Amino acid sequence: MVTYKKLFKVWEIMKYGGISRQTVHNYTQMRLIRESERTDSGHRLYDEDVFKRLEKIKELQKTGHSLLQIKDILDSNNTAN
Repeated sequence: MVTYKKLFKVWEIMKYGGISRQTVHNYTQMRLIRESERTDSGHRLYDEDVFKRLEKIKELQKTGHSLLQIKDILDSNNTAN
């Protein structure tokens, strides 16, 4: 049985994540969020886990963490799993 996963385009991340296109780009460049795939024309696609990461980023920003600190925290949490 084939299972399909929903992939989200940048505009969907912007809409549902409540962030700008530039923020999506910046977070991707910093590897705070990671694309899952690219379309044949080169557009980034993200899986649904991106929304959990965006929420975690927002939570950590509210507590005064810089983006570099947040990246370190998220990266260390991923290696612990």
